[in-house]
Amino acid sequence: MIKNIFLCVIAAVSLSSCELTVSPTDKYDQETFWLGAKTAKAGLTGCYAALKDQYLFGNASPLWEESATPNAYNYDNRLGWNSVALGTQTPDLALFNGRWTAAYRGIGRCNALLDNIDKNQELSKPEIAQMKAEARFLRALLYQVLVTYYKDVPLILKEAELEQKDYPRTAHGEVVDFIVKELDAVAALLPVRYSQNSDIGRPTRGASLALKARLLLFEASPLLNPSHAADRWEAAAAAAKQVMDLNVYNLYPNYRQLFLPAGENSVEHIFDIQNVNEPNLGSSFDIALRQYNNAAPLKDLEDAYWMIDGKPRASSSFANSAAYDNLDPRFKMTVVYPGATFMGETVKANGSNTVFKVIQTGYTFKKYSIYDAAAVSTEQAQIGENMSEINYMVLRYADVLLMYAEAMNELGRLDAAVWTRTLGEIRKRAGFTASTAVAFPGADQDLLRTHIQYERRIEFAGEGLYYNDLRRWKLAEVAMNQVIKKFDGSVIISRSFNPARDYWWPISTTQIELNPNLKPNNPGWGE
Repeated sequence: MIKNIFLCVIAAVSLSSCELTVSPTDKYDQETFWLGAKTAKAGLTGCYAALKDQYLFGNASPLWEESATPNAYNYDNRLGWNSVALGTQTPDLALFNGRWTAAYRGIGRCNALLDNIDKNQELSKPEIAQMKAEARFLRALLYQVLVTYYKDVPLILKEAELEQKDYPRTAHGEVVDFIVKELDAVAALLPVRYSQNSDIGRPTRGASLALKARLLLFEASPLLNPSHAADRWEAAAAAAKQVMDLNVYNLYPNYRQLFLPAGENSVEHIFDIQNVNEPNLGSSFDIALRQYNNAAPLKDLEDAYWMIDGKPRASSSFANSAAYDNLDPRFKMTVVYPGATFMGETVKANGSNTVFKVIQTGYTFKKYSIYDAAAVSTEQAQIGENMSEINYMVLRYADVLLMYAEAMNELGRLDAAVWTRTLGEIRKRAGFTASTAVAFPGADQDLLRTHIQYERRIEFAGEGLYYNDLRRWKLAEVAMNQVIKKFDGSVIISRSFNPARDYWWPISTTQIELNPNLKPNNPGWGE
């Protein structure tokens, strides 16, 4: 599979793809690099490798992003996420420059491949066409990241040229239109599935359509669609339905196992960041969750879980249950809590456990970690940074189902059939059996919206999606203006969110100094 390709060509990439668009190496120059099959494939691997930057999807970045929400706490301000959570961020924050730079580095690599791969003298035309389609998908993904956080961004479609350093920002809608058209074009070129195991991990038609659905859902949401224009919700629903109609994806039957090695590359996986248990080829989820505890779940997340009858605690017949009992089954498959068994030990909130730490809030996550209740070997207990093997799912089928349900609800068309295929199936997979949890609750749009927003928070807890959900729903000004608490209700700190400024990230001070044509900055961030 493609995660093993990184092992084969990483040396070539490290020698030649860090700045493929600018500087020749001692063995290749820009003209000769793309002529051979091996080096061209290394160039494509460089495009994939860009996604593993710690400011994009690498290290434990999605996990730390969770800590900008009421779901988690990042006590050591890793990458600057606690500053975002507290509302004390400035345009100098490393995160703002880092994500921008990492995305454009990857875009530059993709542009270099697209501008030069046709010169190759060893690859067949079908191989070249496939590589170009993959690079176009990766470039579209990186632009989707940029428009999601920065709104207007320069649209650069050629390999690096000197004048690009002075490009102004392109209007948000123009970049979005480009991404949608690219993903439609690429969807027609990429296969529905691959026949060779060595190709697992490459983007497919479904990945292109699912990414389009995510982008269009963001565009349809209140942040960018305050007038609730129906055509935007129609486009989002149609894009999600295209993925569903491929009939190649399904929900993996075991929610906990989905985030373990045994569940990798399952029927639910649409596009992953491929990780390997080798130095600098994996993620850092294991050490972040085991030792650093720097994306520690908060009491607000525990309190957000409904009961096993599918109702909030206050209105549930299980309201008097002891803490952690009779909750949505996903709680114990997601969160490690005081009194639970983890890594062979009973969890002690005072921080006295010997092989893991939960001292920050009394909790940790277990998703995307190899750890659970069982004791682990010495080797497993010492997995370090960028060595965790479990792939991170950028796109998974449960997300597509909930995108479709949300768009259909906003159109007033979420009926029993849509519910059964989407939220109903997701809840059954989670382990709910009560009819009050899985049956259609009726055609009340506001009630259904509550169910959808609950499902997105809980189904994807610890996966780094909730921050952008709160932003696009325009709910961040409520959810992210509050005190945060440990497991016992003791206050950690008060957070702040400025709705006049914080819904969009600034262009960093560094980028403005390099290119004054990026002005004006987003509202509230100065020039």
